[in-house]
Amino acid sequence: MSKIKTHVKKGDQVQIIAGNHKGKSGLVLSVDAAKGKVVVEGGRPIKKAVKRSEKEPDGGIKTIDGPIHISNVKKLA
Repeated sequence: MSKIKTHVKKGDQVQIIAGNHKGKSGLVLSVDAAKGKVVVEGGRPIKKAVKRSEKEPDGGIKTIDGPIHISNVKKLA
């Protein structure tokens, strides 16, 4: 299985250059090279419904960071 080369990696500082969240910048939390997606901290917030459980006793709606296509981010120096 060969590795897919990407221009960003986890922990890099990036800026979003295209889409609705253009101009935002943050740290890369994860990279999925096979799907061509990255998750940027504070880059694309999405609301997610969470059921009650031992881990989340209150449940409700939680805000998480959503994935962005890797071509829509630029690595900052």
